[in-house]
Amino acid sequence: MALWTLHGDGRRVQDGAMVAPEERLNWFLTIGFGVQHVMVMFGATMLVPLFTGFPPTTTLFFSGFGTLLFLLITRNRVPSYLGSSFAFVAPLTAALMQNVPMAARVGGVLVAGILMVVIGIAVKALGARLLESLMPPVVTGAVVIVIGLNLSRHATTPFQSQPSLAVVTFLTILFVGVVLRGMPSRAAVLVGLLVGWVLAAYNGELHPVRLERVAMEPWFGLPDFHTPEFRPEVVIAVLPAVVVLVAENVGHLKAVAAVTGRDLDGSAGDVLIGNGLATTLAGLGGGSATTTYAENIGVMTATRMYSTAAHVVAALVAILLSFSPKLGAMINTVPAGVVGGASLVLYGLIGLVGVRIWLDAKIDLTDPVNLMVGGAALVAGIGELQLKLGDVELGGIAWGTIVIVVLHPLLRWLRSLTHRSEQPATKRPGSRETRQPGAKDKGGQDTAEGTSAG
Repeated sequence: MALWTLHGDGRRVQDGAMVAPEERLNWFLTIGFGVQHVMVMFGATMLVPLFTGFPPTTTLFFSGFGTLLFLLITRNRVPSYLGSSFAFVAPLTAALMQNVPMAARVGGVLVAGILMVVIGIAVKALGARLLESLMPPVVTGAVVIVIGLNLSRHATTPFQSQPSLAVVTFLTILFVGVVLRGMPSRAAVLVGLLVGWVLAAYNGELHPVRLERVAMEPWFGLPDFHTPEFRPEVVIAVLPAVVVLVAENVGHLKAVAAVTGRDLDGSAGDVLIGNGLATTLAGLGGGSATTTYAENIGVMTATRMYSTAAHVVAALVAILLSFSPKLGAMINTVPAGVVGGASLVLYGLIGLVGVRIWLDAKIDLTDPVNLMVGGAALVAGIGELQLKLGDVELGGIAWGTIVIVVLHPLLRWLRSLTHRSEQPATKRPGSRETRQPGAKDKGGQDTAEGTSAG
C-alpha cells in the first residue's frame, strides 16, 4: 500500500480545504479520526450479527480485515470503511429461524462474495455503464424495497414479546435521530439500543444464561471462526442481496467522487472487486457480508478528512476489539424487545431507501411495465410468496427479485417491438425524461437526452 504524504504541517487544515485520500495529518490526529470512524460504524456493524446469529467478534474481525483489503484493491483512491451489510439480514434471519446450521449460512455469504468479484471483473473489463444496463434504478429500487419490507415481521414479533422495552428503544431512536443534531443524531440507533439495554438491566430483564456466559468468557481470545457449507436454498436466498451490495458500492463511489471533486468512475470495478473479496473472506471464516457505510461518508463530509490512513487505523482498531470474547458475549445479552424497537426503524429505512432510488431516478409509474412488474415484485416479496423451484423452496425476497430482474427487461423489450410507432420521443426505460427529435431549449439549442436512468 502506498505511503501517504503529509497535508501541510500535519496539524492544521485551512478553512475550506480538505485532506485528500492520499494525504494524512500527523499520526496523533489520524488515530483520533480513525477511532471516530470505528465509533460511527460500530453500532450498525454489531446489529447484523445480533439479528442473524453470527458471532459478533468474528464479524468485527472480518469487517476490519475486509476494509484493509478494500483499500489495497482500490489503491487508496476510494476512502471507505466496510461494515456489516443489512441486505443479508432477511435471508440469514430466515435461515436462522429455520435452524439452518451456521456453516450453511456462512456458505451463502461466501457465494455472494464470489459473485460480487465476478461482477467487479466484468465492470472493470466492460465499463461502468454495464451496471446501468443490467440493473437500472427501477430494478434496484424494487429489490431494496422488497428486502426492507419483507423484514417487517422480524421487527414486530420481538417488539410484541417485550413491548415496554421496545417502545422505549423505538422512541429514543426517533427523538435522537430527528430532534438532536450532529454526531448524536448519526448514532441514534446505537443510543436507542444502549438506553433499552440499560433499562432492561435495571429491570432485571436480561437473559440469565447469557449473563452467566459474559462472566465466563475471557477478556482476550480468538474470534469464533466457522468453515462454510453450501446449501442451494441458502445460496439462492442470499443472491438478491448482491443486487443491493452492487447498488450500495456504486452509490458510495459516486458520493465520494462528488465530495472530493474527482472522477472515480474508472474505480467502479475495483470497488466491487474489493468489497467482493472482503465478503468472500468473511464467508470463508464465519463473518457477515460487508458493504460500504453511509455513516462513514457522513463523517468524512463533516470533517473534510478523506485520508485513507484514518480508515486503516479504524480497521486495525476493529481487529483489536475482535479479540475479546467477553465483548461478543455482552452484545448477545441485548433483549429481544430492544432489538424489535430498533428493527422497526431500521427495516422501514431500508425499504424507503428503495423508494428514494425510484424518486431520484424519476421512475415513471404510469409506464405499464414499471407499474405492473414492479407491483407484482413488491407483492411477491412483501407477502412472502413461498414456492418451490425443483427441490429448492424460495421465499418472498427471492421471488420478488426474480420477477423484477427477469420480467422487467423482457417485457420492456417486447413492448418496444409492438409500440414502436407510438414512441416519437426517445425515452430511457423507467424514466419520465424524454427528448423530442429536434426539440430546442430556451436558448434555442438542441436539448440533450435526459440523464435519469431507469
